[in-house]
Amino acid sequence: MSVVTVSPKYQVVLPKEVRERLQLVPGCKLMVFASPSGVRLVPVTPIERSRGFFPGLSTEPDRAQDRDLGSEARVP
Repeated sequence: MSVVTVSPKYQVVLPKEVRERLQLVPGCKLMVFASPSGVRLVPVTPIERSRGFFPGLSTEPDRAQDRDLGSEARVP
């Protein structure tokens, strides 16, 4: 476990072992969450890296549902 100090500009430096473990490089974005127990920093994963995350999942829209609602969705 590493300890960091908040600078007068409210900045912190992530320790090298954390940066290496999470493969963080300059320009990476982190989401910041405040919780009752402290602060969490979560790397933002680019959408391109999610490709293939759900193999076999159909990405085609279900148009049958749209057709079923077609007559009800119209306002007289």
